[in-house]
Amino acid sequence: MKRAFRYGFYPTREQAHLLNRTFGCVRMVWNETLRTSDARWKNGGSRLTYRLASSHLTDLKKRLEFQFLNEVSSVPLQQCLRHQEAAFSAFFAKRARHPRFKGRRGRQSAEFTSSAFRWKDGQLALAKMKEPLAIRWSRPLPLEAVPSTVTVSRDASGRWHVSLLVEDPTVVPLPAVAETVGVDLGLKDFAVLSTGERIAHPKHYQRKLATLTRRQRRLSRKKKGGANRRKAQAKVARAHAHVVDARRDFLHKLSTNLVRRFKRISVEDLNVAGMVRNRCLAQSIATSGWAEFRMQLFYKCQWYGRTFVQVNRFFPSSKTCSTCGHVLDLLDLGTRAWTCPECGTRHDRDINAAINIDLAAGRAVRVCGADVRPRHGAIHIGQSALKQKTSVAKPGIPFV
Repeated sequence: MKRAFRYGFYPTREQAHLLNRTFGCVRMVWNETLRTSDARWKNGGSRLTYRLASSHLTDLKKRLEFQFLNEVSSVPLQQCLRHQEAAFSAFFAKRARHPRFKGRRGRQSAEFTSSAFRWKDGQLALAKMKEPLAIRWSRPLPLEAVPSTVTVSRDASGRWHVSLLVEDPTVVPLPAVAETVGVDLGLKDFAVLSTGERIAHPKHYQRKLATLTRRQRRLSRKKKGGANRRKAQAKVARAHAHVVDARRDFLHKLSTNLVRRFKRISVEDLNVAGMVRNRCLAQSIATSGWAEFRMQLFYKCQWYGRTFVQVNRFFPSSKTCSTCGHVLDLLDLGTRAWTCPECGTRHDRDINAAINIDLAAGRAVRVCGADVRPRHGAIHIGQSALKQKTSVAKPGIPFV
């Protein structure tokens, strides 16, 4: 199993200078190639493949105004072209939006393959560097692991990270368990399980909002282009980085806990893009990290031999009685508990939804098998036959 291990490191002044130049060259090559590709497309030409882009890069290096491209390693520049080709492939397959131009602000990165770095005795030295990187080994790599690719990045707050892609033999299926679970995501509670458990919402962004507001206000008063403005921008970026790190840590711990406890995990597909149009809840929804949580559950289930099922967003999980199956005509958002008019069962809205999600996933797995994949045809519960024929599942994530 290929797995990436990310660590922080502290470059010397010379290393930081070289890496910053590499980031700038990668960014320039990406933008120049994207500009050329768009121009060819608008003029009726063919798509710019990696082979043509590589030839274009060779021509650029021969021009006087682009001689600085020869001062950095050529491997990150070639990897940049491969990444852009993959981005266009995803765009034409309607899996992603059109590639965008890169800016000098925000996260910067460069990828090195095995021909552009030296790995010896647990020390990593990149191409054109005399000294190895001072990596902070926060956790050990697998025994005898040798990186196949290395990605160096610098985030907006100025922190440096290196990601090592290695073969990890420790990723093996977990012991078999019998329990299944349905997960209903929300704002009051981050997640409610079909077992009745409630996972409190950590609200990392809301707790840091006062600090973010104060630092953003100070930034707005600084003169553009000045040194004080750059310092204020770094403080704002650090505050955002603290929120991102805390949220990611919470999501990893929760997703790992669920994968260890249950053999099948079912989650409802949420229309986040539509939900954020509600300006009263947009901030809370956008900062919850539901998509990241769902993706973590998906790949961890693949790693450890569990089943991940995604229930269609049109399935009326909250309005359906989990006891008798009666479906209410209307259930407004403010109603947190309701009584079934058919069987008289009293339901908590969120727990009932989580139970229905688990039951729906169980029915679909019995019909279609445990390995539900979009390429085999997606099953959409709660939609008409016409909508099922025209629906397109997201690649790589099972739908029911």
